[in-house]
Amino acid sequence: MATISLAVNFVTYFNGVMHFQIADAANMVTNYMGVSYILSIVAAVLADTLVGRHRTAVISGCLELMGLSLLAFQAHYAKLKPLPCNILDPTAHCEKVGGGNAVLLFVALFVLAAGSSGIKASVPSHGADQFDEKDPKELIQMSSYFNFVLLAVCLGAAVSLTVFVWIQDNKGWDWGFGVGAISMLLAVIFFIAGLPMHRIHVVQGSSTVVEILQVYVAAFRNRKLQLPEDPLDLYEINKDKEAAIEAEFLPHRDTLRFLDKAAIQASSENFSGAPNPWKLCRVTQVEDAKILLSILPVFSCTIIMTLCLAQLQTFSIQQGLTMDTSITKSFNIPPASLPIIPVIFLIILVPIYDRLVVPFARKFTGLPTGITHLQRIGVGLILSSISMASAALMEVKRKDVARDHNMLDAIPVLQPLPMSTFWISIQFFIFGIADMFTYVGLLEFFYSEAPKGLKSISTCFLWSSMALGYFLSTIVVNIVNGATKGSTKSGGWLAGNNINRNNLNLFYWLLSILSFINFCVYLFVARRYKYRPQNASLPSNENREAPANQEDRREN
Repeated sequence: MATISLAVNFVTYFNGVMHFQIADAANMVTNYMGVSYILSIVAAVLADTLVGRHRTAVISGCLELMGLSLLAFQAHYAKLKPLPCNILDPTAHCEKVGGGNAVLLFVALFVLAAGSSGIKASVPSHGADQFDEKDPKELIQMSSYFNFVLLAVCLGAAVSLTVFVWIQDNKGWDWGFGVGAISMLLAVIFFIAGLPMHRIHVVQGSSTVVEILQVYVAAFRNRKLQLPEDPLDLYEINKDKEAAIEAEFLPHRDTLRFLDKAAIQASSENFSGAPNPWKLCRVTQVEDAKILLSILPVFSCTIIMTLCLAQLQTFSIQQGLTMDTSITKSFNIPPASLPIIPVIFLIILVPIYDRLVVPFARKFTGLPTGITHLQRIGVGLILSSISMASAALMEVKRKDVARDHNMLDAIPVLQPLPMSTFWISIQFFIFGIADMFTYVGLLEFFYSEAPKGLKSISTCFLWSSMALGYFLSTIVVNIVNGATKGSTKSGGWLAGNNINRNNLNLFYWLLSILSFINFCVYLFVARRYKYRPQNASLPSNENREAPANQEDRREN
């Protein structure tokens, strides 16, 4: 509720109030979003190893509150921002924010991004901690939990995309940031009030990230050693020892065998105490490293989807600004509120999917989630390609209307095209369905596959892929403008403030093609992926192979 309106309307603020050009404003938004997602890795490491997930959520909520308050403060006082000017008027000479005011803007954005990153890193995993993965009933409940995380996001987004956007556009950005700050304050209060009823994650004081690094170092140091024919000869702590009481055990899997060298016990070595962890690692530790390495190709295939999402949050909003936004004679819908259409659809669809579709599919597949995580992610990836194709077709139609009515140089908002802004809701609608599949699928996939000590960090795989997607958007926009510099009067497909004279439709086609190629690569990756054994708490040698056999029966 506090920040989703900013993701879709920040470009209007940066362009209309701070006087950045549209392409620069779009890059500002994607850079801000990228930082807010990439910092989630740092927040997740702190949450898992030092601070705790619940404390991280509270601290991050306070930071987000501070960032919104600083933005509201700057938006309220005229001396802290440029003089009012219509940036869309080609005859106007608008001064861009600079000096100390620019510093204040970027500091506020960074604090807001830092707070948002901590929320992303800690809250989903803290909620998932309330369910025991070893209990079949609670495992099904955890799957529902991830679906309802999306529902909660949609409910907040519904308010943010309507009420908050309306306040920003009609009452002023100081009020818009202010109501966001109030909602964040309430969120922190409600979260703290619920903590006495929660299972609290106990901070271990050691980082599983370090243990993963130890596997790679040990495997490199032991690279010349010969792997034993029997995997049971690899090093593992005795389940009867006191050290094994709280330890997690994973069965050996015949994948990424080069990492198994980290668990080779040299015949000349005789350990009187604990072995050097940088030279010899447990089988379970090695399997954790294998899982993390296996996740990376799936992670990489999701970056392009966020690249597409970034355009819906920036250039698609600018499309809407040029069109007729009226619903009635006295009411106009802000273009930034257009994503409310897929959000409303998701609010209806998510409970239906969770309560009807998943139980029905479960009868055929025997999986708690109905279909596998990878299948769900794949549906979203192909839909993102279709969404970009529909955006390209709609942009061609929009430019044709502008050309036919001799309005290529019309001033947006003041001279709207005789074409309803609801036409571009189609691309939002398709991408919204894609979000339902990929967003939840990735969250649950990363959480369920990640090692026990990396649960917060695992959910950050989603946020990190989104961060890279937003940063990639900035790079792609600059590359496209550079490569097409001589094709338009403004200096590139996406340059300048008049999108009627640009080639946004070609840019959308480029993204659609890239998304389809990415989906084809994903199919290859998904078919080769082997899921983590679900019954992984069995440490004895006799049943160490059983989970692996069970895993072989699961198909992507």
